[in-house]
Amino acid sequence: MATPSKAKTVYVCSACGYETPKWYGQCPSCKAWNTFEEEIKREAPAGARSAPRLTGSGAKSFSQISDELEKRLASGIGEFDRVLGGGLVLGSVVLISGDPGIGKSTILLQACERYAKTAGEVLYVSGEESPHQLKTRARRLGVSSENIGVLCETDADYICDYVAGNKPKVVVIDSIQTMSLSDTASLPGSVTQVRECASAFMRTAKRLNVPFIIVGHVNKDGNIAGPKVLEHIVDCVLSFEGDRHFSYRLLRAVKNRFGSTNELGVFDMGDDGLREVPNPSQSMLEGRPKNASGSCVACVMEGSRPIMAEVQALVTATGYGTARRMSDGFDYNRLSMLIAVLEKKCGYILGNCDVFVNIVGGLRVDEPATDLTVALAMVSSLKDVVVPQDVIAFGEIGLAGELRSVGGCEQRVREAHRLGFRRCVIPLQNLKQMPAELKNKIELVGASYIRQAFEAVK
Repeated sequence: MATPSKAKTVYVCSACGYETPKWYGQCPSCKAWNTFEEEIKREAPAGARSAPRLTGSGAKSFSQISDELEKRLASGIGEFDRVLGGGLVLGSVVLISGDPGIGKSTILLQACERYAKTAGEVLYVSGEESPHQLKTRARRLGVSSENIGVLCETDADYICDYVAGNKPKVVVIDSIQTMSLSDTASLPGSVTQVRECASAFMRTAKRLNVPFIIVGHVNKDGNIAGPKVLEHIVDCVLSFEGDRHFSYRLLRAVKNRFGSTNELGVFDMGDDGLREVPNPSQSMLEGRPKNASGSCVACVMEGSRPIMAEVQALVTATGYGTARRMSDGFDYNRLSMLIAVLEKKCGYILGNCDVFVNIVGGLRVDEPATDLTVALAMVSSLKDVVVPQDVIAFGEIGLAGELRSVGGCEQRVREAHRLGFRRCVIPLQNLKQMPAELKNKIELVGASYIRQAFEAVK
């Protein structure tokens, strides 16, 4: 007979999961401030049953392991499947996060409709909405498959037992912060509950080979709420990004054990839900102003896909004692470095000018290949000289003012040619590696330093 469990108070860091018997202002492990939450922890009673094993047998060699579960479940939503690496892997656990109202539940309902038609029964578990509310939203999105089962429940144990008894093909949990285990004394959404519920769903997914898609909330800093171990438990972490003032939504893979983490899915939010954007480059360049200074086009690589993006810059005399620098979609620290290089190596005086840089369409770029485009846009605005509409430029800028080679140059140039650009300014090192047939299709200009690139676009 099991002896009664003992309860004790501990403090758990919501950022990294570090436990301590007393409260700290700063976490000794991850150095985050004000992240400790009080939890009631119960020790497992003697003789209590441990968590079920993932497999019922001992160790096996790779040759003894069957590969019959290698097949993926494709939703038919091309952009969604692209980010997953081709579709859902059986027994995998996918965590999708994003700001409130960005479209997490919307895309999952649309995916459930596709899975219900191609794979079979789908279970949608909601801990935030009633069945009537879900039906109202599903009707607006055109989701009406009879193979979608709706379960409004927050008890993780009951959900795992239900999945084991009914064996659906796909399970969606919306959201992990609303789930709880009865034998855990903490409140739903606490560090302990999120960790233990995620572990329970992971064990069920692996044991039954049923893929789980879990929705995770984010905190005010934009990080996934709950312990960091949550991201380690799951097989795939997807981030849903976008500005609520723009219609475009970007789906990125932050972690993927079964595919690339560099792929990007682009969607357009409409009244009837999310629509795929198969040609994001053309969509991003729509409405580009003609004969306007301070505008230049960049080509960024998102995984294997080149995407065109318009970079706009506004450089104007400041009316304050200290010049302002603002960037939207581009790293602020890298912008400061580019301004310093332009002043030191090219002689452009920007110390008394306000500088504003914007990546049009809500796209966020973090690769150095955009350096040359941003620099050209700033100089174009400063001198009020228009960069020709048919010119595209990309390259990394070093502190000495030199242009460094970038990866995926050939794919970028081919995408530029496909969209009608006639001249491409690239680093000289990349020009030497370009195939002859591509040089005959589009004018390629190689530059070793920033000044040469500026001369090439006149």
